[in-house]
Amino acid sequence: MLSRLDLSYFKCFEALHLPLKNLTLLSGSNASGKSSVLQPLVLLHQTMREHEWSTRLMLNGESIKLGTVADVVDKVHGRRDIEIGVIDDSQDYTWHCSGDREELSMLVYSVKTGRVAYDQPKPLHYLLPTAISTSLAKSLANRLKNLTYITAERVGPREVYALEDSQIASVVGPAGEYAVSVLYWGRDEEVLAGLVIQSEVNKRLRQTEAWMRRFFPGCGLDVQQISKVNSVTLGLRTSDATDFHRPIHVGFGLTQVLPIVIAVLSAAKDDILLIENPEVHLHPAGQALMGQFLAQAASAGIQIIVETHSDHVLNGIRRFVKSGKIRPEQVALHFFRPRDTDGAQIVSPQIDASGNIDAWPDGFFDQFDKDMNHFAGWD
Repeated sequence: MLSRLDLSYFKCFEALHLPLKNLTLLSGSNASGKSSVLQPLVLLHQTMREHEWSTRLMLNGESIKLGTVADVVDKVHGRRDIEIGVIDDSQDYTWHCSGDREELSMLVYSVKTGRVAYDQPKPLHYLLPTAISTSLAKSLANRLKNLTYITAERVGPREVYALEDSQIASVVGPAGEYAVSVLYWGRDEEVLAGLVIQSEVNKRLRQTEAWMRRFFPGCGLDVQQISKVNSVTLGLRTSDATDFHRPIHVGFGLTQVLPIVIAVLSAAKDDILLIENPEVHLHPAGQALMGQFLAQAASAGIQIIVETHSDHVLNGIRRFVKSGKIRPEQVALHFFRPRDTDGAQIVSPQIDASGNIDAWPDGFFDQFDKDMNHFAGWD
């Protein structure tokens, strides 16, 4: 499991050492750096996945497009270099990358693991020097290469969905664009034991349908390949008493939640999922359920880092902790503030076994209380 992310001169961070847990929740105001925590991991993933033997960190690809070196280097303190580091199973790895400000990729100038630094290493395999051939290093490379990143801008309802080869559609994709393909090809695969709804057979399609029913009672799924066309149709219904409908005729929220559910139920133990704003188009009860669902996924062995603006997602996680199904030390909460704000840029409240949080920094899911105090002052 990744236990820490280290950044130097990356975007708004001059230096960052962020603890990571089985479930890590990132919150805070807009433009405070939450997405900038996810992006370095996505860059490693993107380069490993799309350019197996690359000696450069690719800033633009299918998963993420960050522009030029000037766009990713800290504009206050940086010049042309960044460092991305992770601690994985007590072993640290750091990539030192450099480039001219107008370039679209960065040279991997050195890779350091433990006390050993490999300067200008060639060749690199999945961004690691071939001299590093330990099982731990291979495990890290495999998890980063295969991580799932889901953005807040997920695809909406479609008449048909392209059916991609399972080598291409091995994960749901940043916009959930491959979600239906992943579901189709893996419809008969089993899901992790800790995520199985016992009333349904342990097959991915049936478990996906069962979880979607928890978010949307009565939900049903039907995935069919179109004859002689590399496409599939997705049928949805919201009641057992109705026929399947085209996605455009059901609530928008179903197609926003579906890629997340498919991604979680397609994951293996120790896989890494990065999810932005899972609460999009969900009513408050559904947002709380999403928090519980992600906490259950983390307790089942999937490492999840989620960015959210929803206090309901947070409260769902707190309820799951209180249930005893995930330990408080398996959950990390990080609240981000703009760099020019007085005090620490990141505050990390602690959660206890009862789901209580030890401190509520100003701005940390406290808008409801502020609004109520405002109304209480009215005549």
